[in-house]
Amino acid sequence: MNARHVVIAMCGIAGLLVLGGAASLDTQVLSAGSDTVFDTSREAYSQPSPMMDDANERAFARGRSLFRQSWVIAPATDRAAGLGPLFNRISCIACHARNGRGGAPDDPQASMQAMLLRLSIPGTDAHGGPKPHPAYGDQLNERGVPGVPGEGIASLLYEEHTETFADGSDITLRKPAIHLRDLAYGPLGNDILVSPRVGPAVYGLGLLEAIPDETLLALRNQPKPAGIGGRVNIVWDAINKKEAIGRFGMKANVASLTEQVANAFVGDLGITSSLRPQENCTAVQTACKQAPSGRASEYESSELSQADLFATVFYHRSLAVPARRNMQDQQVLRGQQLFRQAHCAACHVPELRTRKDTALPSLSNRLIRPYTDLLLHDMGEGLADGRPDYRATGREWRTPPLWGIGLAKKVNPNAGFLHDGRARTLLEAVMWHGGEAQASREAVRAMPTEDRAALLRYLGSI
Repeated sequence: MNARHVVIAMCGIAGLLVLGGAASLDTQVLSAGSDTVFDTSREAYSQPSPMMDDANERAFARGRSLFRQSWVIAPATDRAAGLGPLFNRISCIACHARNGRGGAPDDPQASMQAMLLRLSIPGTDAHGGPKPHPAYGDQLNERGVPGVPGEGIASLLYEEHTETFADGSDITLRKPAIHLRDLAYGPLGNDILVSPRVGPAVYGLGLLEAIPDETLLALRNQPKPAGIGGRVNIVWDAINKKEAIGRFGMKANVASLTEQVANAFVGDLGITSSLRPQENCTAVQTACKQAPSGRASEYESSELSQADLFATVFYHRSLAVPARRNMQDQQVLRGQQLFRQAHCAACHVPELRTRKDTALPSLSNRLIRPYTDLLLHDMGEGLADGRPDYRATGREWRTPPLWGIGLAKKVNPNAGFLHDGRARTLLEAVMWHGGEAQASREAVRAMPTEDRAALLRYLGSI
């Protein structure tokens, strides 16, 4: 069964156009080519590629179980032992609900369930990346296993202001201010750089990994309107031990999906792997360094086996992307026109093609519609975190993919937008755009009410 037959079989009558009396698939609905699924339920982001054979389905199921697994404290006979000594959550799914976006808490007393804080001090590490705090490392871990104090507790308070549209209507925007308490390893110091991050969606990552470097460089060099630029981030590739173009992370600070997954295991869960074999303990965290390891035996070099690391990476590579919806709706068509007129497509590039030599052959030479250029853009002072990351400045962020974003709130009603989840709606997210995107934001501000509604209807269809 080829890709076209699979997609038609899955979609039923959805996504079909009647041309000359015969049913024909409108390929524009295929966000990810044959990796597209026609699911609009709360599980829309959790579906495997429809192109899998039986062997791949088993590998996918293994990766899914690891992603959803609740890890336990060592020592234990359970193969899920190894949590901590310092950690934020006990499972991957805790921050990526149903593989979708996390959200920022509204209550200042609530836990940052699907968020984390990046930490650094001025300067760079040996490879040009952020310099970790000497006592707290590069990420605040709120929790510790028994006998190991958690590093501290973070909460958010919001400063609000109102923006007014040309039609006279208003929108309230909120900006989080970070408050830290119960710091267990001494003061952070006046030079601390802190950046809150909400858990991102994890579907479609295999296709983003398969976009050629040459494409990103071409997009960087392509002339753009309205003062829009775009840069690649050059980062340290821990697998190949050399510099490479970054594409993962909110500042494009990670080169490969394998490294992204390994970093999350050790940073969020305290689970070591062959790529990140050291526990996330700093020199002053004595109890952390003395805590029992979750390694299966003294001969094991890490808590997560190579096979389980690869299974988790395979799961991320193989998560399908939801199809576009309502494409023939006249309001959607009007919104698509406005999206281009406001120059949104200069950064949220609708179509890209994957390379021919991909980690999974099924991802090869695929026309996809992710709505990103994976480049860094200056987003203005309003969104700045002031924390450089390799070549990314404190005002630059990677363009986030928009595919599937219209289902974000259905998958997770608490989903937030932008890097720190401050935006509760897509319109709020748009109105935070500044810097290179300021002209686009002002174009949206000036739109008549019906055009703004059409633009949002279009975003909801992606």
